[in-house]
Amino acid sequence: MSIERLGTKEFLLEGERSVILDVRSPSEYSHGHIPGARSFPLFTDEERAVVGTLYSKSGNESALFAGLDIVGAKMSTLVKKAKALASDKKVLVHCWRGGMRSASIAWLLEFCGFEVKLLDGGYKSYRAYIRESFARPSNIVILSGRTGSGKTAVLKELEGFGEQILDLEGLANHKGSVFGHIGQGEQPSNEQFENDLGKIWGKLDFSKNIWIEDESQRIGKITIPDTLFLSMKKAPFVRINIPIEYRIERLVEEYAGIDDESLIINLMKLTDSLGNLAIKEMATMISEKNYTLFATRILDYYDKRYDFSFGKKQIILNQEINLIGETAKEHARELIEFMEQKCNAY
Repeated sequence: MSIERLGTKEFLLEGERSVILDVRSPSEYSHGHIPGARSFPLFTDEERAVVGTLYSKSGNESALFAGLDIVGAKMSTLVKKAKALASDKKVLVHCWRGGMRSASIAWLLEFCGFEVKLLDGGYKSYRAYIRESFARPSNIVILSGRTGSGKTAVLKELEGFGEQILDLEGLANHKGSVFGHIGQGEQPSNEQFENDLGKIWGKLDFSKNIWIEDESQRIGKITIPDTLFLSMKKAPFVRINIPIEYRIERLVEEYAGIDDESLIINLMKLTDSLGNLAIKEMATMISEKNYTLFATRILDYYDKRYDFSFGKKQIILNQEINLIGETAKEHARELIEFMEQKCNAY
């Protein structure tokens, strides 16, 4: 009996209620995988290298026999591991292209009583599906504002009020500026960022607004997919204006005392823009724990950059609102009321 193969959309839907087994090597999985999939390698990285070398030098048959020798010794272990991961014995399996690795595991597990379904075209097909999905027409609204405005916090509060958001900085583990990695975890690979983003993107209602923070295409080492970034550039902007005192206080809360050494090291990257004297003065402020004065100086730099960059953007529609609340939740509520008033006006 042939094992059922699913297209990517159906596979992902099934994956919400069944265990996904990624049978590629550990390094392939680490570089990028379907969110929620479990690493279930048929070969270790070293074993895969051996089989691959034999294939290139001696042909398919030699590689096949070497693979059988390797897998034969661990068939029992693989079945026991699968049973531990999927007590109901229902699994979804994929490799890179939907070839021999996934077919071998599927045969083994089906023989041992599992209900198995394969991803047609493998992970390669999934990656194409995810990247193509970002071109889907959507109602993106860009939340813009100067550094320290708390845009990410406002996004989170908007979500709490039932609005749809994409927190790109959260997915990238980076706040976007030269200091954006400080206090954050390690950034994912660009491939994994796209996979995680695709999972959220695929569950959005595209007939409703999707709030996204104004970003450059690169967030640390991460690059926003071209098609999504193009949609962001064409989307309407809502620019929030926050008092400078609030922004200074917010920066101090985010960075004060977390890692002064990293602050100074990354401050040095702005030497060409700010000059040696200014960098030396601001480094002294950090060393002396004068974070308020440092935040004031660095915001002056970022405000000028923001105003210059914003002036160059070809924005279809720019709404602007002066927020008067004292918290991100109050700012989000003001923003929703502002948007409702604008909609009622049309």
